[in-house]
Amino acid sequence: MNISMKRVGAIFIKDYKEFSRNYAVSIMLLFPIFFAFLYRGTGEPQGEIYAFILNFSLAMMTSFIQACLIAEEKERNTLRSLMMTPASMLDVLLGKSALVFTMSAAVLALSTYIYGYEPTNLPVLLFAVAVSIVLYVAVGTICGLYSRTVMEATLSVFPVLIIFTAGPYAQLFADKFPVLEAARYLPSSQLMELLGGASGTDAVEPLVVITLWAAALTAISFILYKKRLKDQ
Repeated sequence: MNISMKRVGAIFIKDYKEFSRNYAVSIMLLFPIFFAFLYRGTGEPQGEIYAFILNFSLAMMTSFIQACLIAEEKERNTLRSLMMTPASMLDVLLGKSALVFTMSAAVLALSTYIYGYEPTNLPVLLFAVAVSIVLYVAVGTICGLYSRTVMEATLSVFPVLIIFTAGPYAQLFADKFPVLEAARYLPSSQLMELLGGASGTDAVEPLVVITLWAAALTAISFILYKKRLKDQ
């Protein structure tokens, strides 16, 4: 399937203009910065708090914005028109994801600087965060495609926020409820494990698990987009 960078760029610019006019959505960019200021210098384990900031921000910002942008297109019936243009599936999904990916990366980088997190392995951190952004963009795409309105998209993101943010802490109750041991394999739990001090070969498993999650959810978003295209 061919990718037209011109079409991707046009969709990126269109989304940017719509995003800049929607203050109810764009305000989400402030949450990671707010939490970075709130938790810096608290004396808590730096890696764990930073992982919480990342997990919460990715769900509340990345997934939320992506879901709302797509749901807004559906609500105004412009997504149907976009699907019928010569733009391929990859053109549309890359164009609609590029803006959210870029904004997420920039805001998380600023939040990291504000919080003062000092990674022991910068390339590993960059890779983990980049793949996590892809993962949460895919989640937002799925939520947006399943939603008929922006309000529905807003509500659909909350289970993601609760499960992925609280998932790492569910393991604390695994002794009483063994089923909660499965929460260890959530991408948010793996990210917290990675930032909690995993290094060398110990860092391989978290990176692999996060990458598998990102690949699986991206594939699901592609399949769902194709299904919506046929439904039209």
